[in-house]
Amino acid sequence: MQPAVLPNAAPTGRAFQWRSLEFILGALLTGVMLVLVLFSVWIFPDRGAAMDLAARLSPPFAQWAHPLGTDPLGRDVLARVLVGGRISLMVGLLSTLGASLLGITIGLVAGYYRGIWDMILMRCVDVQLALPFILVALTFISILGGGLANIIIFMIISQWVQFARLVRGMVLSTREREYVQAARAFGVRDLAMVRHHILPNVIGPVIILVTLNVANNILLESSLTFLGLGVDPLIPSWGGMLADGRTYMQTAWWVSVFPGVAIMLTVLGLNLLGDWLRDRIDPTGKL
Repeated sequence: MQPAVLPNAAPTGRAFQWRSLEFILGALLTGVMLVLVLFSVWIFPDRGAAMDLAARLSPPFAQWAHPLGTDPLGRDVLARVLVGGRISLMVGLLSTLGASLLGITIGLVAGYYRGIWDMILMRCVDVQLALPFILVALTFISILGGGLANIIIFMIISQWVQFARLVRGMVLSTREREYVQAARAFGVRDLAMVRHHILPNVIGPVIILVTLNVANNILLESSLTFLGLGVDPLIPSWGGMLADGRTYMQTAWWVSVFPGVAIMLTVLGLNLLGDWLRDRIDPTGKL
């Protein structure tokens, strides 16, 4: 007789080694980028705004003062990449936090109370998911204008539906479990029921989605800024640097390549951490 295989058994061998490596790489990439970006203002007091016209379009590693070269206005690319990361990370973190809070609240209400609330809220979700993202972005920006605050608000409005659908689906299954039914039989109030018995059981997948959405929102902010729909062009950001350097790709590739590398490394680190969290929370891969 073969021994029974436990579905939630801890990973061994190559799977365990890969998950450990996944966490190490994700934490290393994310941690290094966060430290460099957060301390960029102290490393570069001029915030990448100082111009050296005599050294404009200087290639990488040609001067000690500009290790990653300079842009068409003689500004240091390394300084602008690190300082610009503050905007991209701020948009990614704040928009994901706002979208998750809004989506969790709506998902809990729709999944727990069901009925008319569930029907109305989920139809709103269906309508929003049917709208093209770029069309909604163009409409929103044309009405309210660009800017950092408007971009964050737009991303919150456009992405809460992901969290709402995830939380609603998990609440629908959690509310039918025995311990929830027992708590309801003992007269536990709705708020206490949600706080103590339902929310702790849905928060794990939400954390995973938050990690992955931060990476996705960094890409979205860069894309919108690249198209001229994002933050003010005078404020350094990764998307703005990509847009500034697209006309110099053949003569000064470093103006666009290094911001692109910064985006890639940050998103890669966050995605690795998200995958590692998913494996840790649900080793069977059912999430």
